[in-house]
Amino acid sequence: MLSRWSRWAPLTGVIFAGLAAAGTAVGTSWSNDTPSSNTSGAQVIAFYEAHRSGQRTGDILVALAFVFFLFFVGSLRAHLRQARAAEPLSAVMLAGAVVFTIGMTLLAGLDFALADVPHDLSAAAAQALNVLNNDLVFPSLVGLAVFGLASGLAILRGAPLPRWLGWVAIAIGIAAVTPATPLARLAIAIWTIIVSVLICLRSDAGVAAASVGAVEPRA
Repeated sequence: MLSRWSRWAPLTGVIFAGLAAAGTAVGTSWSNDTPSSNTSGAQVIAFYEAHRSGQRTGDILVALAFVFFLFFVGSLRAHLRQARAAEPLSAVMLAGAVVFTIGMTLLAGLDFALADVPHDLSAAAAQALNVLNNDLVFPSLVGLAVFGLASGLAILRGAPLPRWLGWVAIAIGIAAVTPATPLARLAIAIWTIIVSVLICLRSDAGVAAASVGAVEPRA
């Protein structure tokens, strides 16, 4: 049972990307349509009353996506650690993933709080929550930057993945702390899908090779 889980665990990255995409499509909180930081409290309340269902559904999907993201990162770390030189970087990568997850789920939680009972919020409370929802971005930015840079450097240090994926991860890490942050979030989802599939395929190849070796007669 444990070996079967180890074989298929990398594909949790694909589930992460799918749930994150669904959450983005359902909720508008991840687009440019949500109230900006200087929107009045009354306008914020009106927005969330009009989009209450979609916002809450999107926030739940995004939060659930990061459950699978952490399982994927666990598989990724195990894969990266096959190269001894990548061991320290894999630990830094894991820390970055945790911070990234905290940052993104915190934003989803703030948005959910706004959408839960907007008619019961005062204008001042709605405005304060909206400012936090827009501006409390440093944890997610720092986490994504560390995750991208550390995983990219680990691959370049000899971890068993194509080197171009390392360079892409580094580019994503750099983009995370620039105005291109939304593009970096999209890119990390695509990168995760590719890495998930590659790790799973290589695991299958390793299992097949081990099976062939086990049945070959000894000379």
